Amino acid sequence: MKTIVVTGGAGFIGSAVIRFLINETPHKVINLDKLTYAGNLQSLKSIDNSERYTFVQADICERAHIDALLNTHKPDIIMHLAAESHVDRSIDGPGEFIKTNIVGTYTLLEAAKDYWNTLPEAQKSSFRFHHISTDEVYGDLPHPDEYKANEKLPLFTEQTAYAPSSPYSASKASSDHLVRAWQRTYGLPVVITNCSNNYGPFHFPEKLIPLVILNALEGKSLPIYGDGSQIRDWLYVEDHARALFKVATQGKVGQTYNIGGHNEKTNLEVVTTICKELDKLISEKPQGLKSFADLITFVKDRPGHDRRYAIDASKMANELHWQPQETFESGISKTINWYLDNQAWCENVQDGSYKRERLGAL
Repeated sequence: MKTIVVTGGAGFIGSAVIRFLINETPHKVINLDKLTYAGNLQSLKSIDNSERYTFVQADICERAHIDALLNTHKPDIIMHLAAESHVDRSIDGPGEFIKTNIVGTYTLLEAAKDYWNTLPEAQKSSFRFHHISTDEVYGDLPHPDEYKANEKLPLFTEQTAYAPSSPYSASKASSDHLVRAWQRTYGLPVVITNCSNNYGPFHFPEKLIPLVILNALEGKSLPIYGDGSQIRDWLYVEDHARALFKVATQGKVGQTYNIGGHNEKTNLEVVTTICKELDKLISEKPQGLKSFADLITFVKDRPGHDRRYAIDASKMANELHWQPQETFESGISKTINWYLDNQAWCENVQDGSYKRERLGAL
């Protein structure tokens, strides 16, 4: 049995990783989370009574807190997911992204390096620092409308040069470079993953898919940037959690692994798919709508909006024998039904009551 620290474990992907670790493995899990606006411990209620689970509230920028956690729990693996991750927020206020994603990663790397150097040789050789990043560090890819019919489109590979477009992706690119430097310079045993867009249960409502589902249920407009032709590769969050565990426990030191869902969809396709599914499930629509698609509204495009992301995940398949289990169709159906069945969670997040519950518990 290993001890695994998950930073950002109260977030969307982090909570999925922790649920997987507790439900599907024998390992102990330490959840290190600052509990910012997107951190929600309600996402972990199903496992929070496990004797193998411990929650520690701390900021990855505070070195003393990190040292105390590492010295107390003596982890075998650190899975670093803590990050500010919303592109629009990074455009409006990049400072927090620089602090958390760059300074926070640096602080965590320094603490991990010093802790790692104290370990006995056997533990030292098996220790891993797993940095979880995004495909957005690569910038964007040519759009299909720039190619001839049936012409093969390029994909992001582990060798694709970095060309981030937003303050968010630039901060994540910076943290990736720091992690590689700590491996090259200090020998810290690291692995890095870059993933495509995640979706699934417990997703914070500011992101596209949950925003569309919840707005539709309330009869609100469904805003789409520009003409909705931007393409993303969609990865079901539970497939991602399985992949991250594979990399953390079986990945080769110093290697990068791209994780994708093999589901390229335009933003407009995503929204119309959700509307069609909701039309099937809900007969009495708000405001007498004939179809939820009537709520679609096109808004001014985001500055520097990348046109296409698409992951080549063949390294994950060939070396670690991982493939996504969900298609976009099966995953989006599960996601929509989860939101329909968990309205209390959605309401708590939307009205901020989960924050009041959290504060009352501290």
